[in-house]
Amino acid sequence: MRMFALALRSLRRRAGGFAATFVSMVFGAAMVMAFASLVDTAVGNGVPSDSRRSLITMAVVVGGWGLIMVVFSVISTLTLVVRQRGPEMALLKQVGATPMQIGRMIVSETAVVALAAGLTAILPAAAAGRALLSLLISTGRVADGVDYAFGAYALGIGLGVTFTAAIIAAVITVRGAVRPTAAESIRNAAAGDARMGRRRKAAAVVFLVLGASLAVTTATAMRGKGIDAMQTAGQTSIWVSIGLALAGPALIGRVTAALARPLERVAGVPAYLTVQYVRRRSGRLATTLMPIILFTGIATGTLYMQWIENAATAASGAVVTADDKTVETLNFTVIGMLVVFSAIMLINTLVAAMTYRRGEFARQRLAGITPGQVLQTVAVEGVILTLLGVVSGAVAGLFTIVPYSIARTGHALPDVGAGTYLGVVAVAAVLTLGTGLGAARRALRTPAVEAVTR
Repeated sequence: MRMFALALRSLRRRAGGFAATFVSMVFGAAMVMAFASLVDTAVGNGVPSDSRRSLITMAVVVGGWGLIMVVFSVISTLTLVVRQRGPEMALLKQVGATPMQIGRMIVSETAVVALAAGLTAILPAAAAGRALLSLLISTGRVADGVDYAFGAYALGIGLGVTFTAAIIAAVITVRGAVRPTAAESIRNAAAGDARMGRRRKAAAVVFLVLGASLAVTTATAMRGKGIDAMQTAGQTSIWVSIGLALAGPALIGRVTAALARPLERVAGVPAYLTVQYVRRRSGRLATTLMPIILFTGIATGTLYMQWIENAATAASGAVVTADDKTVETLNFTVIGMLVVFSAIMLINTLVAAMTYRRGEFARQRLAGITPGQVLQTVAVEGVILTLLGVVSGAVAGLFTIVPYSIARTGHALPDVGAGTYLGVVAVAAVLTLGTGLGAARRALRTPAVEAVTR
């Protein structure tokens, strides 16, 4: 109870630090509740069996991916909050707090934020769920006249998924943060974080192997199975995206080392500062890289999978059935949900990261670096992350595109242009660079001396 009381006091004093985590949870809870409300709608009186099946299928598919996306979104923002509190946790250890007590405090803080976010999300979720039902009715997936319901399933699943995801994310985040001794915590707060832990490496390998195995299954066992191949292909780019995102620190370190000299020749001092920062803080920057990879990989893989399916159906001369239309609607709805949530996660993480670096920017300015040079540094950093993110996302997307193309057309490369991928890249670049530079400008408005003393 003492650590819970301390957690409540800590939340009151640092509400702004948890703002990014709160926003991620609100959007995640609203998304899951909106789709879960389709189950409430499906079990209502007078709902035709075909409509009930479509409603429940959409709710189940999106609910599962919603849990995964909320976990990674909360991890990306909560990691920044915990790292920002490195000196605070070191002080707590010095006065006698055990790692278990500190971990319990952070988990309690996260649980309170999750509860508040879940309650805040109820009204937006009800509105979004009603709009989703209208979409399904207008596209013929659900019979006209089905009444919308928002009840126990929406609240239970939405709050349950949000709370579970928050606790999982908090436990994962604090495991590595509370283990070091007080002296080690102080050193870690000032030193770099370029190395990947063994658990993170193992998790990255597991997700990559899972994605590769599903890709092989799609290209072999699912060949000739028609649209059923989507059951394995659709997941592949998501698992590979997660694996590459977990491998972020290693990817950032290697790419930066390869680009160091060319960047320094082109951009001078800002590039040099960026290279030094990225080398030392690749672990921290990996939290920003994660949503870029997820956004690019999921959008590219799933969109091209649907284009391949449409082209294969048209080439075969087959009649487009109601089931085909339902699957297409489900795919585009899931794509939209995952991509929008990934975009929100990207913006949220970038804003939180730049706010966290306000003191760092202030120290650079006090050392003689101009605000313009700071912004150039952020821009070069954003270019590195964007390039690495969209390339990694493209690789993840290929794990869905190539096997599904083999399964449906017999060819490894589909007869679909690069316009979709270039559009995804453009959106990712605008979000990353625009948000990063905008948040950095806002951080630079604070006078340097004031920012250092905060």
